[in-house]
Amino acid sequence: MLITRATEYAIRAMLFLAKQPRGEIVLKKDICASQDITPAFLTKILQPLIKDGIVGSQRGVGGGFYLVKEPAEVTLLDVVRAQEGPLYLNHCIAQPGICEKDCFCPIHGAWRDIRQELMQTLRKYNFSHLIELEEENLRKIGLAS
Repeated sequence: MLITRATEYAIRAMLFLAKQPRGEIVLKKDICASQDITPAFLTKILQPLIKDGIVGSQRGVGGGFYLVKEPAEVTLLDVVRAQEGPLYLNHCIAQPGICEKDCFCPIHGAWRDIRQELMQTLRKYNFSHLIELEEENLRKIGLAS
């Protein structure tokens, strides 16, 4: 499984927004410059997050984007789901009965377990934690105090 470029950039934009004071409007141009994202692509990738109530937007002069939720309340799973939709590693686990072999196929159970573990891991990483990890990594390489 390879996440899309939109999901990768959405995660990066979310991390940038999570570092700002809650509710503070961040100009589109500032997000674009810091994350090397075009304005049109940024708008496109943030739309699902706005729809899900994670990010807010303000139009007009001085407009931009802001986090609606606290960084600790938003996980990688939230962003991946907003961008990609439900996570299914194989079509056979997308819904019960879609595969005629699901009642005896050992791979069906393996896909289901792997999916659960992936979702659990993505749920474990919230943006507050990711900020802490970034700061720790920057300290290790001598780029932060």
